[in-house]
Amino acid sequence: MKASTGEVQVVSRRVVRPEPATSPDGAVPPEPETMHLTPWDLRMLTVDYIHKGLLLPKPQTGAESPSLVDGLASSFARALSRFYPLAGRLTVVTEAAAGEPDPGIVVSLRCSGDGAEFVHAVAPEVTASDIAAADHYIPPVVWSLFPLNGVLGADVSRPVLGAQVTELADGVFLAVSLNHAVGDGTTFWHFINTWSEMSRRSSCSDAGVELSTPPPVLDRWFLDGCPVPIRLPFAIVRRPVYPPVRECFFHFSPESVMNLKAKANAEMAGGKVAATISSLQALLAHTWRAVCRARELTPERETPYILYVGCRGRVRGISQGYMGNTVTDAVAKSTAGEVVGKGLGWAAWLMNRAVAALDEASVREDLASWLRSPRFLYEDGATAAATATIATGSSPRFDVFGNDFGWGWPVAVRSGAGNKMDGKVTVYEGRGGGMALEVCLSPGALARLVADEEFMEAVSAATA
Repeated sequence: MKASTGEVQVVSRRVVRPEPATSPDGAVPPEPETMHLTPWDLRMLTVDYIHKGLLLPKPQTGAESPSLVDGLASSFARALSRFYPLAGRLTVVTEAAAGEPDPGIVVSLRCSGDGAEFVHAVAPEVTASDIAAADHYIPPVVWSLFPLNGVLGADVSRPVLGAQVTELADGVFLAVSLNHAVGDGTTFWHFINTWSEMSRRSSCSDAGVELSTPPPVLDRWFLDGCPVPIRLPFAIVRRPVYPPVRECFFHFSPESVMNLKAKANAEMAGGKVAATISSLQALLAHTWRAVCRARELTPERETPYILYVGCRGRVRGISQGYMGNTVTDAVAKSTAGEVVGKGLGWAAWLMNRAVAALDEASVREDLASWLRSPRFLYEDGATAAATATIATGSSPRFDVFGNDFGWGWPVAVRSGAGNKMDGKVTVYEGRGGGMALEVCLSPGALARLVADEEFMEAVSAATA
């Protein structure tokens, strides 16, 4: 029986377990093992799953369901053989510490092979142009294209990974949801890159060729002296309540991004400040200024900009293939009057300095501080909205548009309902080059942003 979810009908659900490995780098352990979580992992227990999905072209005749869905489920199982911890479950154990009167809890990842969720759905009245709309607005139906909606990282009874294949009127939307306490955006796209390559190779003549996507590094990295496992105090995790928001997707061409970068650096050179503004910093500064205008903030209102920064390459001992979380935050802060009035270069320079301050010593000290006083992300969604904050996650370096599953390159990328708060900005590589931003604001502020001529002058006509 089909269960209706808005315009999306769920056809089937199944549990997919790792396929027996055919190479040493994908070997699933014969017995369940426990993977302890790091401070970077544990602070994500209060956030929603990572939700990212790809809009793919419609397969040629002969590749429709059920062969399409079964083929994707098969390659999904093979990808899980490399990322076998993602087929496990989080567990919570009560543990007492010597010399302390109150017991605490230990949250770990049990690599049990219980499997990941795999959903097949259809949305015959939803088109590709509905999802990648020309007016930049993202329709609410997109949230229904994702599995494991409304699930927090602390919901230990649920699978830590899920995928949903939704057949549209003229395309396929392939969505993945990952518990953020298990992995970050780098881990997420590493899995997608692996899955897409396995799927593509299974449908072509070079199926026996070694994958170009490297296997993940599964061993967790802990700060020297960190207790393992980490014992947390008892806590009640509540879902943050966010005010209503809407989303838009904006593409910025390579030329537009280059122009913003050149303008920001020229302004700072004129002010005799020695700093090299990056393309991303220039684009986000452009957005910061426009959002201050769209929110109609008073000049004296403080507006923090949080940039979530990955620490692979910043901290010794953590490889690029590390499977887990390595994200910390850099915060640029000023008043709305200064952000808008002092120009693009100045706003970008604030971001530049905030990121530059994240050296290895400061990252290690932040982890040590967390161990002394554990704290979690997004504990109070209303407070975040009230502070006129903007927060940017993801990275334009993630390989989004190289994920051909065997019948064509992605047409667009979109995210699901997870962690959608006023001021959330997600950055992606741009289709065909440049960068793209998914901007989440209150409905009124977003309408003013779309009507902002200075902001929209940099936006490309291509929305995908």
